[in-house]
Amino acid sequence: MAIAKKHNLWVIEDCAQAHLATYKGKFVGTFGDAATFSFYPGKNLGAYGDAGCIVTNDDTLADWTATFARHGGKGEHVMEGINSRMDGLQAAILNVKLPHLPAWTTARRRVAARYNELLSGINNLTTPKVAADRSHVYHLYIVASDQRDLLRKALADSEITTSLNYPKALPFYPAYAYLDHKAADFPVAYRNQSRILSLPIFPEMTDEMIEYVADNTKRAIVSGCLVRSQAGELAKI
Repeated sequence: MAIAKKHNLWVIEDCAQAHLATYKGKFVGTFGDAATFSFYPGKNLGAYGDAGCIVTNDDTLADWTATFARHGGKGEHVMEGINSRMDGLQAAILNVKLPHLPAWTTARRRVAARYNELLSGINNLTTPKVAADRSHVYHLYIVASDQRDLLRKALADSEITTSLNYPKALPFYPAYAYLDHKAADFPVAYRNQSRILSLPIFPEMTDEMIEYVADNTKRAIVSGCLVRSQAGELAKI
């Protein structure tokens, strides 16, 4: 924000998955000129269908975005706008769910903390880290492993559903092929796209559920290490 202020720049926050997350005690979405939140059904606060919002403390900007989202002004079009209005059904559902969001967030943090406790110290498995002065809301709980695909299959065999929420880093999608990016341009992102895996997380997870996922994750990682180690020894022979 200091850099933006110095150079007279706008700051727009992407808070799509960060409802109630904080930085130094301040909610995300309250730092910049405007912020966007997603209410897609799978988000921490989700509607029944597609929905979202823009938040801002700038009255002029608020009026402009509202006008733009309503065809540029109903009855008297002052600009070329779009149709991006949230329908009443989605708003009604969100109004009912909104009071529960703090409790759901606390529950997600409980699940993540238990995962962190049970999955700590396992070789070839990286759990999420939270930097100082931040509070995470765990829309996802993502681990990383060089044996990601073996781990995912083992968990599936135990009837545990996992997700590859980000199977490719953004620069490597076909839409950006024209930029001709190479793996060396984004080495960390390129490496991690084959390592990350989302474990189940939702507010209603019980300790028994969490422990079942964690135990099977441990077992899969250890077994995978043993298999790879044995294969290496055979290759040497």
